[in-house]
Amino acid sequence: MDEARTLNLRNISVWDTGERIDLIVDGVRQDALIEPNARLSGDIDASDMIVAPGFADPHVHFRDPGQTDKETMQTGSEAASAGGYTQVLIMPNTIPAVDGEKWVDAPFDVENVIDYLQRYGCIYGVKLPVRYDVTVCASLGRKGLKPSNIEHWEKYVLGISDDEKTSPMRKHPVTAISDDGAAVPESILLDVLDMAKKTGLPFVEHCEHHESGCMNDGPVAKMLGVEGIASSTELSIVQRDIDAARKTGVHVHFQHVSTAASFEAIRKAKKEGLPITCETAPHYLALCDEDVLRYGSMAKMNPPLRSKADRQATLAAIADGTIDMIATDHAPHTKKEKSGDFAVSPNGIIGLECAYAVCRKVLVDAGYTDDKHLIELMSVNPMQLMSRRPTDIAALLNVSSRCDTKRTLRLSITEHPENVDLVLINTKERWTVNAESFHSKARNTPFDGWDVKGRPVATIIGSEIAFSRM
Repeated sequence: MDEARTLNLRNISVWDTGERIDLIVDGVRQDALIEPNARLSGDIDASDMIVAPGFADPHVHFRDPGQTDKETMQTGSEAASAGGYTQVLIMPNTIPAVDGEKWVDAPFDVENVIDYLQRYGCIYGVKLPVRYDVTVCASLGRKGLKPSNIEHWEKYVLGISDDEKTSPMRKHPVTAISDDGAAVPESILLDVLDMAKKTGLPFVEHCEHHESGCMNDGPVAKMLGVEGIASSTELSIVQRDIDAARKTGVHVHFQHVSTAASFEAIRKAKKEGLPITCETAPHYLALCDEDVLRYGSMAKMNPPLRSKADRQATLAAIADGTIDMIATDHAPHTKKEKSGDFAVSPNGIIGLECAYAVCRKVLVDAGYTDDKHLIELMSVNPMQLMSRRPTDIAALLNVSSRCDTKRTLRLSITEHPENVDLVLINTKERWTVNAESFHSKARNTPFDGWDVKGRPVATIIGSEIAFSRM
């Protein structure tokens, strides 16, 4: 086994105060790192780096169980760690679905898919390099016909029957309800919201529904001769669920919002004081439906890339604070699936390993926001959605403001080092996105070949380096 070393990052900048500190990480082992070529010397000039609470993604698909040819918990977690993420929220569209029902033909001694995901590390004898929570299905089997059985999954929610909980339940609890991939039908919406209210979980809504179509309805769809999807398919769900939040008081979180009209409705709901939050994804910030002409099926997703005006409205919603967080909607597919005819190729792209750089390019470099707000969108706010606490670096330094003397933060001697999750970012590093070098199994991204600036260079979980490319 490789000898443990101590890493001293000199003159690194704290993300929210700009204070320069020396950051010391103990117990660094080369053989524990995902990136085999990382070479950590004992002393590094980190003056081009910032240290921030680890990124959190409230919307990922790791395809495990059921579609492990696309991704696994292991490869998805490695992709997350390589992208600077320390916490992710697993969506429920696995096979079988994450609905709490008994997994009859399970290949392991597990109760259901929630149990499988919680005990994944023990089952396979691995330590995954990211923390993760689980989303439970709103409907039974994610079919939209009947609400899922709350009595089968409420024990996995923190704060419910805590005295009966095991360690995996505490580490990987159910922290949201969703049928992501499809909007919850009107017929069971109130039942689902009632379950959310009983458990205190947010209702995470795929706010878009259509029966046909494969890209945004507009001139590009007509040019390509394919059926379009009207922007009203998103707005109708947003308006419906805002009304439901008003009536029930349940926290409704809208996923991957993409249209100007939806943002305006959400903006008004927030001014009314309703418990509404929303996310968008890097691709809606960086691309529009015209980019389908360039990227083909690599630019096919659900909801589809919208018009240039909708993209501009998405950027404006970042700038004015309407958008609470950025989620990748990491959706792995095989090369064969994505290389087929556009109309029938599956929706979705991967995003964990280049999300920060893409967002920094289209948001910070373009002047829509600053580095501090970007960290809030990618770390602080999504952690709060998952009822998690982002690491407070100022609290670790035990001060509330800057002082004249440069200080040293040694992670191993903090009060609770096991809770310290950080990302180290080189804000000046210029690099080119290369999908072939991704840790994910998948390569389906339109950002392959993009020239960007700013990159996560190390991910720290529990005060230990889980990933480094330094």
